[in-house]
Amino acid sequence: MFEYGKDGPRVVVVAVDGSPTSLRAAAYGVGMARRQNAKIIAVYVTPSVSGFAGMSAASTLGIEQANDQAEAEMRALAEQRAADLGVDYEFWRRRGDPFKEIVAVANEVHADAIVVGASTAPGHRFVGSLAVHLVRAGRWPVTVVP
Repeated sequence: MFEYGKDGPRVVVVAVDGSPTSLRAAAYGVGMARRQNAKIIAVYVTPSVSGFAGMSAASTLGIEQANDQAEAEMRALAEQRAADLGVDYEFWRRRGDPFKEIVAVANEVHADAIVVGASTAPGHRFVGSLAVHLVRAGRWPVTVVP
């Protein structure tokens, strides 16, 4: 049976990293979730600092503190926007490879769509960006926000 507002995605995963394009992607994803009465899962992926060989403990601690601060800021912003728009949301932080972690989250929550910001790194035109890898995975519709 058709139900208005339920013909689109029910769970939208949005990858955020604090960059301008990821914040625009989050805004787009929240708007999509609001219009479709869907849940939004914001995912912030940081590299695993334990994998950085040769770094001092102080450097590792500094990186973790910076990541924690960035997470707190993005979480607060997401919470405020979701509350303002009445959107059901969750904020998840993962450590590791962004592609692998976003795919894992999307599989775990049975995502219907993924929204990411376009990469601004010049080399990604040649080797591919996170968005390109997600599109090539071919499991979900992927919206890339400039």
